[in-house]
Amino acid sequence: MTERIATRRLLLSQPIAADGPALLRYRLSNRMHLSAWEPLRAASFYTLEDVELQLRQMREHLAGGSAVHWLLARQGSTELIGLCSFTNIARGPFQACHLGFSLSEESQGKGYMAEALQAAIAHIFQSIGLHRIMANYQPANVRSAALLQRLGFEREGLARRYLKINGHWADHVLTSLINPHDD
Repeated sequence: MTERIATRRLLLSQPIAADGPALLRYRLSNRMHLSAWEPLRAASFYTLEDVELQLRQMREHLAGGSAVHWLLARQGSTELIGLCSFTNIARGPFQACHLGFSLSEESQGKGYMAEALQAAIAHIFQSIGLHRIMANYQPANVRSAALLQRLGFEREGLARRYLKINGHWADHVLTSLINPHDD
């Protein structure tokens, strides 16, 4: 399994136990920025103990083949600027997963997430062998909409009251990207 992917400006790394402090700093510094797009978080979510538990779960999901998680940092830096995850990996006739991602407030508008996702998606299609990646976003999240469109995701519909985000049921636009190498 590929543990790291280098792009022109970024390093995508699969999480290890030592990433706890960096992930906690990422969570704390982006708490307000990400709150509009994420579920309500308990206070414990912002503790090292919770972060270490989540990192263990990420590694277990990776080992079990149900998810692939990447931590994003600029080349030469240990500071996390984002995350992307391919979860709910289904095999059999479906061969699909869900994509989730977040980027630090200060890193937005620089093309980092597009760069990271291009590399991560190539890995999911070529190395993991999935056929479909699904990504959903709230209609008001214009940045995510533009990013997914730029990456080639196609709109498939609107799911009403799809996920409970920031304490409220929120509609989501459903999109997907099909592996171009599958026939």
